[in-house]
Amino acid sequence: MILTPHERSELQRQAGARNGRADQARQARLILLWSEGLTWAQIRAKLDCGDSYIDRWSKRFATDRLAGLFTRYAGRARYKATDRIEAKVLAWTTQRKPTDGSTHWSSRKLAAELGDISHMTVTRIWAKHALKPHRLEGYLASNDPDFEAKAADVIGLYLNPPQHAVVFCVDEKTAIQALDRKAPVLPLSPGRAERHGFEYVRHGTLSLYAAFNTKTGEVLGKTAPRHTSAEFVAFLTDLVVNQPHDKQIHVIADHLSAHKTSRVEAFLAQYPRVQLHFTPTYSSWLNQVELWFAKIERDVIARGVFTSVPDLKRKLMRYIRRYKAQPKPVKWKYFDASSRITPKSIVTVH
Repeated sequence: MILTPHERSELQRQAGARNGRADQARQARLILLWSEGLTWAQIRAKLDCGDSYIDRWSKRFATDRLAGLFTRYAGRARYKATDRIEAKVLAWTTQRKPTDGSTHWSSRKLAAELGDISHMTVTRIWAKHALKPHRLEGYLASNDPDFEAKAADVIGLYLNPPQHAVVFCVDEKTAIQALDRKAPVLPLSPGRAERHGFEYVRHGTLSLYAAFNTKTGEVLGKTAPRHTSAEFVAFLTDLVVNQPHDKQIHVIADHLSAHKTSRVEAFLAQYPRVQLHFTPTYSSWLNQVELWFAKIERDVIARGVFTSVPDLKRKLMRYIRRYKAQPKPVKWKYFDASSRITPKSIVTVH
């Protein structure tokens, strides 16, 4: 086999390329060895290949020269499911359950059940129609008959609060566990996350009452061993005495039974400048303090190590004091209810 200078240069480049395809480099070395006059036995030893490999690529090069070294696959047309197959897969996915007692289908289970299609066909049909049987989402719908009126009342306080008044979102985070770890915590290091031991010790629980000022973002907090109506009234009392006497106080709370007892009614009678506004049933997402509870859960509670209940209280209150130094109010945007938006999307947090 006689090679032109251009062919030899290109084959040497392909054979020595470090970032090219390995099969192309092997084919180029085959042609170079063949052009040097090596026998098939010598080429087999150097390339660890068979006679059929040498015969195939040498013939392709002899016929098409460099163009013959490009790998060619016969291939076949991609299988396309018919409308009947698609309808059958969709019907089984949405209307039937697996016969083995599973709660949902996998692509392989459904393909085996149907028998005449592959699991990849099932996967493509699911992707086309945005079906994800392995996914599960929860939901909670409000059954409050006065949902619109109560929601409008709360949103109105956020967007257009009364003059000479202060608006607080109040709630309690109950049963916060003071969890200690039996094994030492392994700190964060390059390439490795912080690690906690699996075993822990419970030292007790604590409840946290918080009032979120919707205008300034300031948070007033207080811990309590329980979460009864007495603790709720005591917290409201602390809230009232720390506000100017000439200001009306609007408190947004949820429908917890502890918020509607005779103690609370007596408190409201004693302090007429305090007015309670209740969010609709199953609609705590309307209460801005829930966003702050999620923040303290992420920052302090979820990964915290607490040696005792007093230690838990100390760390919670320290976080609240530091948060007061740089409070951040929640920015709310109101969308026109006449547009096609679900009730929960009426208010968006930014």
